[in-house]
This record gives sequence, C-alpha cells and structure tokens, in this order.
Amino acid sequence: MSVHVNINPLHWEQDFFGLSSARLDLDGEMPLAEALAAPYALLQVKVPADRSTTLDVLSQHGFQLVEGEADFCLTIAATERQSGIRIARESQIPLLRSAAAEVFSQSRFRAPWFSADASSRFYAQWVENAVRGTFDHQCLLASDEQGNLLGFASLREQSGEGRIGLLAVMPDARGNGLGERLLLAAADWCRVRRLSHLRVATQLSNLAAMRLYSRSGARLESTAYWLYRKNHDSI
Repeated sequence: MSVHVNINPLHWEQDFFGLSSARLDLDGEMPLAEALAAPYALLQVKVPADRSTTLDVLSQHGFQLVEGEADFCLTIAATERQSGIRIARESQIPLLRSAAAEVFSQSRFRAPWFSADASSRFYAQWVENAVRGTFDHQCLLASDEQGNLLGFASLREQSGEGRIGLLAVMPDARGNGLGERLLLAAADWCRVRRLSHLRVATQLSNLAAMRLYSRSGARLESTAYWLYRKNHDSI
C-alpha cells in the first residue's frame, strides 16, 4: 500500500520547543518516502484507528505509537450558568499556569521525543494563551468561596462549533462532580454564542474523562492514534 501525505510545518511548536517538527496530513499529494526525507527532526501523524493498513505502513517506516485519542461531540440543549465558575482574568494567569503544569505533566509532548518538562511548559502556556484569547478564545475558572482554584476549562469557537481545549479538575477537588459542572458551563458558553455542538478530545487512557463525557450525553465520534518518527540524527 502506498501512503501519500502533505507536510504541515508546526511553526509554533518549533519556536516553543526549539525542535524542528512537522505534521504529516494523510491523503495528500506527496509520497511518504519523499516526506521522510524532509529536513525535520520530528515528524508527527494522526491516524484514524480504523486505518490499520496505514498504521502498519507507518510502523514499517519507523513511526512509533505515542498515544491514542478519542473525540466526543455534545449536542447543545437547554443550559444554565454554573455557580462558582466564571471567566478567568489575566491576574489569575500565574495560578492557572501552575495548575496546568501540574495536571498536564503527562501528554504526547513527552520523553523521549521531547524534554521531561515539555508537557508541563506547553500546557502552562496554552492556558495563559486561552486567558488572553490568543489561541483558545476564553478560559473558565472554578473556585471555592475562599478563592482557591478547583478547576478550569478553555474554549474556542471553530467552524461554527465550540471546542474544549483543556478541561481539568485539581486533584483535591475530584470526586465532587466538578468535571460535569465545568462541562455544563462550557455548554452554556456555546449556547450563548448560538453554537449547536461542543467537541472535546481526550487520551484513550483517560477513562475518567471518557466516562464523564459519555455520562453527560456526548457521543463518541472517532478514535485515532498519534505516531512520531525521529530523524536518524540526534534531536
């Protein structure tokens, strides 16, 4: 089987990590062998889980499994505002950065492809950008009566739908339904903007998140695998 791709340079990631990297988009115009000769230290590709033959070919060319991903979609119905959850402000960025670095310390931005602290640094920057509206459009923050951070969710509008970028509950706040309340707050954010659907992706290993989305009425729409390939030179 022949695999054809398009090369999508990941400029932001390159600048942030100091690592020349690109994503290969499947069903493009370039033969895979030609793409592999491109001068990138790291190549990434996301493959739908049902494309087993493509996965086999990529594996034969040195790609390695990094993680699985599940994508959910929630149809927006009647919603209501959730008490204790509000829009995050710039003054709260340091607190949110610290929280994101803690709860997202493990992701596909991990060793041996990235440095040991890459994931924490990446998601700390992500949540800051969300508060500032420079990547995701907004960040919702949950806190208790004393102002302690309990959890947060970042959101963006994309192609007429809403998408959760990050959703996290701090370890000490888990088991009290806060994840569901953050999801309901995200749905209300969509309703206010007249968006009919809310999408969210999570790791296949994150069973708690998958159960939360299913329990809240979201349907599982797709699963996929992320694979990486290092250049033969040292990264």
